[in-house]
Amino acid sequence: MQPFLKNVGITMGVAIMMFSCSKDNENGNPESETYSTTYKITDAPVDNAEIEAVFVTVSDVRVDGTSLEGFNKTTFDLSALVNGQTKTLGNLQMEAGSYSNIELVLDYDADMDGNAPGCYVEMADGTKDKIESTSQSIDITDSFEVFATNTNEIIIDFDLRKTVKEEQGTLESDFNFVTASELSAGLRTVNQEATGEIKGTVNDAENTSDKIVVYAYEKGTYNAEVETQGQGESNIRFANAITSAEVGGINNSYSLNFLEAGEYELIFVSYTQDGNQFYFNSTLEVESTTGLDLGALEVTSALQLSANVTVIGTTS
Repeated sequence: MQPFLKNVGITMGVAIMMFSCSKDNENGNPESETYSTTYKITDAPVDNAEIEAVFVTVSDVRVDGTSLEGFNKTTFDLSALVNGQTKTLGNLQMEAGSYSNIELVLDYDADMDGNAPGCYVEMADGTKDKIESTSQSIDITDSFEVFATNTNEIIIDFDLRKTVKEEQGTLESDFNFVTASELSAGLRTVNQEATGEIKGTVNDAENTSDKIVVYAYEKGTYNAEVETQGQGESNIRFANAITSAEVGGINNSYSLNFLEAGEYELIFVSYTQDGNQFYFNSTLEVESTTGLDLGALEVTSALQLSANVTVIGTTS
């Protein structure tokens, strides 16, 4: 009898283990599940009236060393991807978690159709100025989250204002990328699901400016003495702004998109035009038409915050 019971016990134990393994396989291990993640690119505006478009040719996009699925060599006009407009680059199946390594591989010599050059600034008169750099790729080290959902959309914000510079002292326009470290710092990545936006209008009844640009800073990080001066090797003004938007259109509107949840302060800046160039004039004193504290605007995911303002003077 005892051997029989022993055999029965062994058989039941094996059966239970097999059932348990079967259930584990059916349910899967949540830590190893992957989720469809789409990668898109957008841009913040460049502040140079001579520039009609900025074309960049990307030959590969790698996330932690893995190339995006469905991505082919692509040439696109970054300057057209403003005010929340995006272009899809490709997809990856990714585990939920935090990531901080995206590499954009560029082709400076030939575009997606084989025409030269691959990366260039198109001027208002139709001429092309080739963009060059010492680096064949851009390493983006800004961190982003992939959530346990199949609706992940990772936005790569390629801020042209911070990444393309005009070489001084030449008779003709000559545009190039900034230094490798500045280039990396000029791109940010966010999961769209965790972002909101600030939109509004600017009433400039006194016509103080030829152009107004709105800069969004994390609350408490704006330092006027530092930000209104050129910073770094490439002399970038307002270098620490998270993003920016040009005020324009019939209603003098602006749109600050893909802002991660948090508190922000808005800085409104006046520019004057001389020929084809816009030059920093001053920061503007503005007040909210609805009583909002423009130095502490709280953004939450999927929220569109309205911040309409009136210009009441200049501050510097």
